[in-house]
Amino acid sequence: MDRPLIRIGTRGSDLALWQANHVKRQLENLGCKVELKIIQTQGDRIQDLSFDKLEGKGFFTKEIEAELLNGNVDLAVHSHKDLETTPPLGLVIAAVSEREDPSELLLIRSEAHDPSLPFQLATRAIIGTSSARRQSLLRSLRSDLRIEELRGNVPTRIQKLREGRYDAILLAKAGVARLGLDTSDVHCLTLDPTAFIPAPAQGVLGLQVRENDITTYTWVRKLNNPAVEHQILVEREVLKHMEGGCQLPLGVFNDGKVVHVAYGRSKNNPAKRFTFPLENDQDTVQRIIETIKNL
Repeated sequence: MDRPLIRIGTRGSDLALWQANHVKRQLENLGCKVELKIIQTQGDRIQDLSFDKLEGKGFFTKEIEAELLNGNVDLAVHSHKDLETTPPLGLVIAAVSEREDPSELLLIRSEAHDPSLPFQLATRAIIGTSSARRQSLLRSLRSDLRIEELRGNVPTRIQKLREGRYDAILLAKAGVARLGLDTSDVHCLTLDPTAFIPAPAQGVLGLQVRENDITTYTWVRKLNNPAVEHQILVEREVLKHMEGGCQLPLGVFNDGKVVHVAYGRSKNNPAKRFTFPLENDQDTVQRIIETIKNL
C-alpha cells in the first residue's frame, strides 16, 4: 500500500501542537508523510469571555472540522473531551489514543496552602477555572471557595497563578504532563478521578477524518487503542444522551468496574455524585440517564 501524505489540522496552542506532533511521529513511523496546518478556532480568538457567553458549541473544533470537510486537511487531532458527541455529517473518529491520566491537577500558591483542609486550600481561597463541571463539583465539595473564570492555554493559566491573580487553579493533569511543565514552585495535588470526576474522555485524543477518505482512515486506524475506545464509550454515550457539550456540568469516568458520575444543573449549582456498577454498556448508560433526569 502506498504511503500517503497526510495533512493534520491543529490549533496553535502548545498543547495542541504537542498532540498533533505526537500523532505526526506515530504516522511517520508507519511510513506516512505528514504536514501540519495551524487553524485558529473561536475559543482561541475570544479570550475575554467565559465559555457560557460564547455562541454555540465546539469552541475549539468547529473551524478545524470545516477545514477537514473542505478537503484542506486530511486529519484533525482533537482533545476528545472537546468534541461534540454527534459529529458533522461526513466526519468520523478513525482512532483514539492511549489515555493519559484523566485526573484533575490542583495547583496551589504557597500562601493559600493549608494541608489541614480539603484540597489543601485555605478558607475562601480564590480558585480559577472556566469549566462548568469543575465549578459545580467545587461548589459541592468546598462551598467556601471563591471561583473565578480562567481562560488561556495551559502555560498562560499557570503564569496567571504565579502572578498571584488566583490562589489556585484547576487543570487537566494530562495537559501538564504532556507538556512536561515545571510546577515545582507551587503545590501540586492530583485529585482522585473517582471523587473529583473528570470530563468524559479526558486524557484521550480523538483522530478525526472524512468518512469517504478510505486511505487516510485506513492508516490512522492503525493508531487506534481498542481498550481506551471501549472505556470511553460509556462516558461519551452519557454525554450524548444529555445533549451536552464541553460546558455541560457533567463528569463521567469509567474505571473498568464502576462508572462514576457527577452532574449539576448549572455551574452555579452543587454537583451530585453517583456510582453505577458496569455491566452491559447500554444498560449502564440508560440507568445513568434515568438517574440524572429524575433529579
